Amino acid sequence: KFKMKKITMLLLGLFVFSQTIYAQQGQERTITIKELFELTKENHPNLKVSKTDIAIAKQDVEVAKNAQLPTLNAALQGYYLGDAHIIDKDFSNSTRVDMPHFGNTFSIDASQLIWKGGMVKNGIKAQSLKEELTELNYQSNEQSIKLLVLGYYLDLYQLLNQKSVYQQNIQLAEQRLQNINKFYNQGMVTRNDVIRGELQLSNLKLALQVVENNRQILNKQLTTALGLSENTQIVPDETILSNVPKALLMEDYRAFAQNHPTILMTKKAVDIYETSEKITRAEMMPSLSAFAGNQLARPITTSTPALDMYTNGWSAGLSLNFNIDALYKTPKKIKQVRFEKDKAIAQANEAEQMIDVAVNAAYIKYNEAVTQNNTLETNKELSDENYRIMNSKYNNQLAILLDLIDASNQKLDAELQFANSEISIVYAYYKLLKESGNL
Repeated sequence: KFKMKKITMLLLGLFVFSQTIYAQQGQERTITIKELFELTKENHPNLKVSKTDIAIAKQDVEVAKNAQLPTLNAALQGYYLGDAHIIDKDFSNSTRVDMPHFGNTFSIDASQLIWKGGMVKNGIKAQSLKEELTELNYQSNEQSIKLLVLGYYLDLYQLLNQKSVYQQNIQLAEQRLQNINKFYNQGMVTRNDVIRGELQLSNLKLALQVVENNRQILNKQLTTALGLSENTQIVPDETILSNVPKALLMEDYRAFAQNHPTILMTKKAVDIYETSEKITRAEMMPSLSAFAGNQLARPITTSTPALDMYTNGWSAGLSLNFNIDALYKTPKKIKQVRFEKDKAIAQANEAEQMIDVAVNAAYIKYNEAVTQNNTLETNKELSDENYRIMNSKYNNQLAILLDLIDASNQKLDAELQFANSEISIVYAYYKLLKESGNL
């Protein structure tokens, strides 16, 4: 029984230890690019702020609509009324008149703006345009954040590829070192060859550790951006390299760019200034309002003696007001708004040109990434063949170790460049989508 108890405790301890190690390592989660974008939209801190801006803009529209509603005021006053004094015009005599001391007033007033040159309507329109501008700003921000997070994601994929390449080359370096030690024991090579082999293996292991450290840093950045637990180990989808769609024609992306959020934002800014000009021009228009009111007051002080009684009266009518100073003040404001509108038009033209330039550059870079990948694939095949030949020669003592190490380094460099070039195609494709406003 004692032995069984010790075995049970040992197994329990091993289980707890394994669970602790598993928790520290974190749970792996494979994420596709589509899922990456969905998590980004839902959880990225920056986009959460932008969503709040949209909610504020929507509420600003509702507040602006309040100008269409009537103004309604109700008032209740209570006061102490002192005795009155009647004084001769030469201030020689004074007679005190008793007054009811308690006074109170109940009143209700309502007014409704009927017309002010379209100021209320245009005020609501201006806030609606600002709401649309906020939504377009969110779309633009969303695309920038998506590309940023995608960059982290592809960098992580790149590091995992590099890790695999380094691990494969470490295995080859260990095999070479075994052969070198065998040749050294047989007296066929010097100790110098052994040192060089050990040095190369050490450098490869160090590079592998740097890659792993960078992977952990990127993983933390991604989990924060996606709203995942920091213990989650993100694994990129291995099919992304084979599932990247082919790019369309250049003219297609230029056509897409006409609906780019940035272009639409600058055009919306022009609309806002046009509406602002109408609002400013309305200051020179008269305002027509309807009003109504009712008042119940006590005491009645218009009679002699004053009566401790209530008087009730009501009124209703129309009010026409005109600010004369607007005739010489408002034209200057209109001129200022027109300057701002001209600036917005110039910015819209500039934005359209800059986006066209960006789309052109992204399209060229995409084609460059495809061409570079094809070239680096050929280089990889040639370096593999060169390493195979040099390894065979060294094993048959027809080449020195320096030639083999040089071939090994060329093989490693070619494999890393090829792995990176595949990732570059994916990034270049999505960069093209982002620049054309379709990410």
